[in-house]
Amino acid sequence: MKKVYCVGELLIDFVAENQGADLSIASSFVKKAGGAPANVAAAIAKLNGKSEFVGCVGQDAFGDFLAETLKENGVGITNLQRSNIFTTLAFVSIAEDGERDFVFSRGADKELVHQEELASDLKNQIVHFGAATSFLGGSLETAYHQYLEDAISENAFISFDPNYRADLWKGNSDVFIEKCIPYIKKANFAKFSEEEAILIAGKETLLDACKALHLHGVKLIAVTLGSKGTFLSTENENVIIESIAVTAVDTTGAGDAFVGCFLYQLSLEDNISETINDFSKLKKMIAIANKAGAITTTKFGAINALPTADQVGV
Repeated sequence: MKKVYCVGELLIDFVAENQGADLSIASSFVKKAGGAPANVAAAIAKLNGKSEFVGCVGQDAFGDFLAETLKENGVGITNLQRSNIFTTLAFVSIAEDGERDFVFSRGADKELVHQEELASDLKNQIVHFGAATSFLGGSLETAYHQYLEDAISENAFISFDPNYRADLWKGNSDVFIEKCIPYIKKANFAKFSEEEAILIAGKETLLDACKALHLHGVKLIAVTLGSKGTFLSTENENVIIESIAVTAVDTTGAGDAFVGCFLYQLSLEDNISETINDFSKLKKMIAIANKAGAITTTKFGAINALPTADQVGV
């Protein structure tokens, strides 16, 4: 089994449960552990996989809570750094259909420093880059790129999820797109929402967007479509894989659960290169990953809602 290294942010989600998708009227919040790449790491560990989180939190009570949450869920935290800057916070409101509205208060996640000694550990493993805050400057952005170079040089399988947050890129989406392209070029696998795929590719349809993204270099693309399932695309084939029917209460972490479940399945493969060229096998793996994402929407929060191996059937 390969280990999956997840690079990016770990933060506190303050969730306004049952308040509607308008933070201006929210009056009570519940503390949850969050951050897209951390969610992916936890999703893998809860499926009995091997994952390691690479990121930074504050030397404060929130940072302690997050470190303990990862540890309790089986995620390796050897590469979790601590900073004197406060832990990053996200305030999240949830509508009746489970959709979210975000406001970020950015802190320690941006302080991540590249560790040269980690590079050799990445050899022939899987490295996932979740980019929600990683292109917003600070030493994190520099370290993020350096870890990409390490993953390339160590022949790691590279996974990328842009994790676009409109609140973070108001009026600057062009900058976000520009910063995503080098990762899409080097990624073996990239996961997008439909909005992200069309935004980054600059196309009007999902099919045209995937064609354009493949031209950048990424061989395998999954575009999650919510309750409609996932659009699976290679350079030669594409298909929509349906999801299971659930009653969604919170979509936070659903895409991360999907990514984590898919990467967990890849981590079990002796030859990943062969697997990603087997479209029939990929369809089965995506169907299982869809199930993991759907189950996650039936509970509030991200990490606490992630399914176990028994629930998913892996």
